[in-house]
Amino acid sequence: MPSPQFLFDFGSPNAFLAHGAIPAIEARTGAKFEYVPVLLGGIFKATNNKSPAKTLAGIKNKREFHAIETARFLKRFNVAPYVWNPSFPVNTLNLMRAAIAAQLEGVFEKYVEATFHHMWREPKKMDDPEIAAAALHASGLDAAKLFARAQEPEVKAKLVANTQDAVERGAFGSPTFFVGSEMYYGKEQLRDIEDLFAGAGK
Repeated sequence: MPSPQFLFDFGSPNAFLAHGAIPAIEARTGAKFEYVPVLLGGIFKATNNKSPAKTLAGIKNKREFHAIETARFLKRFNVAPYVWNPSFPVNTLNLMRAAIAAQLEGVFEKYVEATFHHMWREPKKMDDPEIAAAALHASGLDAAKLFARAQEPEVKAKLVANTQDAVERGAFGSPTFFVGSEMYYGKEQLRDIEDLFAGAGK
């Protein structure tokens, strides 16, 4: 069975919660998730979608149910809730380009952990280059090198390609997961992905 792919953007709090749940799923099933950086803004533009902050606004009971669903997720996967980022929405273009750069520099996992932390655990205005650089430097990363490499044409092109490929495969938001050609949307779908890999190991 192909490895599950996790298409993510740091601007999504639900992607952050999924990221928190994934290590235990990997430990329980033996599956190894492949993290694929995409630009959520690009996906929204290509699919005429909007963030939940907009789509839930003004709809009676929908936001309340979303909160219940999130509470169930936190309990099921034993993850801590996010701390709301007061700068939301954060423009994540440079952060996502730097994620591609981090892959090339061999510091991808450390970069992902640090950036999610500074977005949703100790939230900061991460689309401010100076704030982001200081936060990543404090997490032991060479922010200057990563942000410089993020401006390279091939790095920019890779993020565009990842994003276009996600849309072509059916993605319209984040977090999106793929197992081969099968798409799963939303953090709650991790239950089905875990069941799939748990069953495959029997």
